[in-house]
Amino acid sequence: MSNQLADVLKKIGEEFKEVISDRSRDYLEVDIGKKAESLGYPGLEEKYRDVDAVVPWKQPVPGMKVLIDGRTFVNYAQLESGVVVPGYVAREADLPFRTYEASDSMVRNFA
Repeated sequence: MSNQLADVLKKIGEEFKEVISDRSRDYLEVDIGKKAESLGYPGLEEKYRDVDAVVPWKQPVPGMKVLIDGRTFVNYAQLESGVVVPGYVAREADLPFRTYEASDSMVRNFA
């Protein structure tokens, strides 16, 4: 299952590679379970439903925005692609990562 999870996270990174910025305050959330389902991994869909990958944007996008305390992202990991996930997800996927250091305040974008 971890290989499938790694595949899902890699696909998210590939999908957003043009807009990812490692140190951005602005971000978009991607539901890992829904992405897994769309890629044909129904076993992962249930396990990772409502678990979000964070995609740090190079710049804000039009639409609603919400200010989020950066401490929300304690124990998060940043993958080589720049995508940020909860630490346990990164460990389960067995992908290289570093500890994510969020800004004091982050801006969630709803695109």
